[in-house]
Amino acid sequence: MDIKAISAAQKYSAAKPAVLADENSSSLIQGMASDFAQVLAKSETAAKDAMIGDADPHALVQALAQTELVVETAVAVRNKVVEAYQEILRMPV
Repeated sequence: MDIKAISAAQKYSAAKPAVLADENSSSLIQGMASDFAQVLAKSETAAKDAMIGDADPHALVQALAQTELVVETAVAVRNKVVEAYQEILRMPV
């Protein structure tokens, strides 16, 4: 066996597996999900208040713009995940 093959095998075994989630990344994803839910709840509350006349229109427009931004970001992330998954499926085995 040559030195390069041994070195490559050692580096491969020392590499962190890609399937194990990092603790920071999982807490980051949970934080993003809770932030997403909070923004949606806040905008829903602003919309309800505006319908019954308790909120000013500026607050409603601001909440709706923030919600639109959050939803667009979530859709973009979802599209990137789907695209990455499709790329993985196209990889030769």
